[in-house]
Amino acid sequence: MKQKVFQGAFPATIVVVMVAFLSVIFFANASPSFAASGTKKSPAVTRPSAVEHTEARIKELKDALKISESQEELWNNLTQVMRENAKEMDALIKDRAENIKTMNAVEYMKFYSQITEAQLEQQKKLIPPFEAFYASLSDDQKKSTDTIFRAGRHGKHKGKHKK
Repeated sequence: MKQKVFQGAFPATIVVVMVAFLSVIFFANASPSFAASGTKKSPAVTRPSAVEHTEARIKELKDALKISESQEELWNNLTQVMRENAKEMDALIKDRAENIKTMNAVEYMKFYSQITEAQLEQQKKLIPPFEAFYASLSDDQKKSTDTIFRAGRHGKHKGKHKK
C-alpha cells in the first residue's frame, strides 16, 4: 500500500518541482532589493524584463528538450501561458517602479502581497499545460527535463543528490 502511495506522489512531486522552476523564469524580476543594501540599481539596466527572460528560457528549454513536431502544439500551449505570465509580472513591476517613490511601508508590503498572489495564480495556470506537455515527452526527454529542473535555474544543485 505504501509503495502505491509513493508511486502516485512521486510524479506529482516532479510536476510541482518543475512548475516551481518554470515560475522562477518569470518571477525572478519580482525580487526586491532592500534599501539597506546601499546600492541603487536600475532594474531596466541590471535585469532583463520578465518577458525577455522568459523568451530566452523558452529557447533554451526547446533546444535542450529537442521538441518533436508532434509535441509542438502542447509546447506552444505551455509557452503561451509562460508569456502571458511574464507580461503580467512585467506590468506589476512597472507599476511598482512608477510608484516606488510615493509608496509608504504598508503600501510596499501590500505590493509584495500582490506579487505573491500573482505568482500563485500564475503557477495554477501553468500546471495544466505543463502536465499535458510533460505527458507527451519521451522517456529520454522526461529524463532531460527532470535533470534540468532538478539542477535549478543556474545548475546550483547538479549532482548533489547522486549516490
